[in-house]
Amino acid sequence: MVSRLIQKISRTKNLAPGSLVLVGEQKDWSAVIRVMEYDEREVEEKEIKSVEECERFYNTERVTWLSVEGLHDLKAVEQTGKCFHIDPLVLEDIVNTGQRPKMEDFDTHLFVVLKALRFNLDRGEVAADQVAVVFTSREVITFQEERGGLFDHLRERIRRSKGKLRRMGTDYLAYALIDTVVDNYFGVLEEIGERIEFLEDELVSDPDEYTLREIYRLKREVIFLRKTVWPLRELVAALCRRDSNLIKDTTVPYLRDTYDHTVQVIETIETFRDVLSGMLDMYMSSLSNKMNAVMKVLTVIATLFMPLTFIAGVYGMNFRYMPELEWNWGYAFALALMASVAGIMLVYFRRKDWL
Repeated sequence: MVSRLIQKISRTKNLAPGSLVLVGEQKDWSAVIRVMEYDEREVEEKEIKSVEECERFYNTERVTWLSVEGLHDLKAVEQTGKCFHIDPLVLEDIVNTGQRPKMEDFDTHLFVVLKALRFNLDRGEVAADQVAVVFTSREVITFQEERGGLFDHLRERIRRSKGKLRRMGTDYLAYALIDTVVDNYFGVLEEIGERIEFLEDELVSDPDEYTLREIYRLKREVIFLRKTVWPLRELVAALCRRDSNLIKDTTVPYLRDTYDHTVQVIETIETFRDVLSGMLDMYMSSLSNKMNAVMKVLTVIATLFMPLTFIAGVYGMNFRYMPELEWNWGYAFALALMASVAGIMLVYFRRKDWL
């Protein structure tokens, strides 16, 4: 848990600004580089084997979307940065997978860092992959920590559609990328919501130590979600203010819609956090009630045996002259007396609603 909330950045210690050092998990596969160049009339798409091939897509008349999947491949990231004249400080932030969501304006290009969330069913936890978006007036370059089909539906829309994606510029494509990342949060929230509902039913019926462990585990996941998503609202709000000339007026309404989605995600996370805190209090109350019920039963049993022990103690005394000791029905009388006392006490407890 702590390793996910506090990233280790000691690898960058004593290095010059702009030094490319991977802060994250090293992978054993090479980066996958894909490029799409399009306008309203046609689309050109290909997978690039060498970063040097990117040079012909720099500053063309059409919109260029270059995708680099695999931040661990520092050579590919560095060469892409040189090809598209990306600031070295931006490249340093790109390979730092512990970066918080943020937006920076460099006049000629905008830099946006996002966290793509997915729910790992095998481990039962939320996983965050870093996505960096750099866009200029002509190009959009995305850097993804992992391989996958996060933006496949956008590529399909570009291939088939002659709508807004094909007509509008790089700012609209950047919006579509950000909106896709935000929309994926709702799937993660639905998964966590279903698990919370299951725990609520279990908490009411028969809570145990497993229930407590699951509550704490989900609480940790919600804290991780909150840390990951909360800065996103500030990021999208900054884009909506249109402080950069790279964002056109026509794109601002769509960014505002993404801002509304971001607020909805944050409100849902806060609701989950409150619900889990309440569930934890409910579990402790349930545990206390169980303990009280056990103590109640034990107290009743001890109270019942107190007069019986007294009677048995009286007739267990070794005095020579006790009338009932020589009586043929003395033993039966003592047992009957004990049963009568116990019965009377049980009736009394029942009327007082102590049982």
